[in-house]
Amino acid sequence: MKFKLLLLPVLVALLSACNDDKETITPEKPVTTVDSNGPLLDPSSKGNIAEFGGATRLKAERTEAMKASLSNRQVKHVILFIGDGTSESEITAARNYVEGASGYFKGLDVLPFTGAYTTYSLDKETKKIDYVTDSAASASAWSTGTKTYNGALGIDASDNKKTSILKIAKAAGFATGNVTTTELQDATPAAQVAQINNRGCYGPVKTSTNCSAFSLEKNGPGSITEQLLTTKADVTLGGGKKTFAETVTGGAYKGMTLLDQAKKMGYQVVENIDELKAVQSADQSKPLLGLFASGNLPVIWSGPAAVADGNKQASSQCIANAEFKSGTPKLKDMTAKAIELLQVNKKGFFLQVESGSIDKQNHAADACGQIGETVQLDDAIQVALEFAKKNPDTLIIVTGDHAHTSQIIPNNSDSPGKTVKLLTKDGADMTINYATTKDGSQQHTGAQVRTAAYGPHAGNVSGLLDQTDLYFIMRNALGIK
Repeated sequence: MKFKLLLLPVLVALLSACNDDKETITPEKPVTTVDSNGPLLDPSSKGNIAEFGGATRLKAERTEAMKASLSNRQVKHVILFIGDGTSESEITAARNYVEGASGYFKGLDVLPFTGAYTTYSLDKETKKIDYVTDSAASASAWSTGTKTYNGALGIDASDNKKTSILKIAKAAGFATGNVTTTELQDATPAAQVAQINNRGCYGPVKTSTNCSAFSLEKNGPGSITEQLLTTKADVTLGGGKKTFAETVTGGAYKGMTLLDQAKKMGYQVVENIDELKAVQSADQSKPLLGLFASGNLPVIWSGPAAVADGNKQASSQCIANAEFKSGTPKLKDMTAKAIELLQVNKKGFFLQVESGSIDKQNHAADACGQIGETVQLDDAIQVALEFAKKNPDTLIIVTGDHAHTSQIIPNNSDSPGKTVKLLTKDGADMTINYATTKDGSQQHTGAQVRTAAYGPHAGNVSGLLDQTDLYFIMRNALGIK
């Protein structure tokens, strides 16, 4: 008995030592009322990432927090954010560079419900699976709930016209908006307003030759720009001004430029951030058209080009892009103004917001350009989250349209592609690799893409979905058919 008593303190000490490596997680029990959407996440790491538990992000047991965020009540507002060419790889690279590996984005990373969706398109002739989508087919999928072929907008694989969620929302009395950092005629914004078999038919010139059956002179719906104008969203903001200089070749506005047609139809046309800020209202009697660049808006950051064996060079950092002028609005500015103008509608609004040049800089193997546009996306999401916290009848969905080429690879590895080495916020080197083509533009990839959401019906945006699911989730949330 005396021997056992002597062992007891030793056993207690051993158990205590074992417990030092156990991490306890306190349950989180937020109180949620009908005037709240539940808590946003705080996924920052706990402390020193080199210590036991220091790199973990789970500070509280999230079950109750997730329960508090669940609601299927009808919403007044839906805001859909698209990072073009943005999958987990692009988000991770941007986070590492801007916030550090243990940091987090205050928009992209705080949404309580996350999952992924499949992005495949269809082959036009065989109707079989095309595993790597382009932006037109992917945008058409979430806009109309229908799979189609690469290059097609707002039509199915047999060229039957499908109605977009923006048009359905408008017909139901909601205000509508379409915001992008690219040309307004580019695939993502165009899918909400156009029904055409060639995404390149921006204006009457190309439509007459490349999409003649859709041209006005053939009694079709017209080019993408002409359909954009007739769709008449309350707020339309982006680039693509050069196409508006083309002349209309058929219909009621024949002989006018597209810009003259827009003004004749009552559009308020603005071309810089000061003019945008001065706009007091926008509706069907005076819709707003922002044309802030001849083509795509310039990206906000620039940096070293990815080159062969770029990972063997010294690391660099990104800088402000000199081509981004002070009069150009950023995505967060356009998002804030769109929300300000659309929320006046008593029924509510549907708004699509795209950071489009994440994709374009991926194609160009431009890591800093790509990262800067991911930051633009995150900043815009933060604007919307502030609105949603004050207006809990708001559903926010964030996703990308397809995966892309950029990958984080070991710093000293040999790569057959182009690489660039960046010095991150952690003070560490990060090598980004582009290797989906030998020459020319880098290519999309076929991986599933992250989805995330906040607000009523956000619980549906979890687990594995397909792009077409978003159409039905948004339509049901707004209570429209």
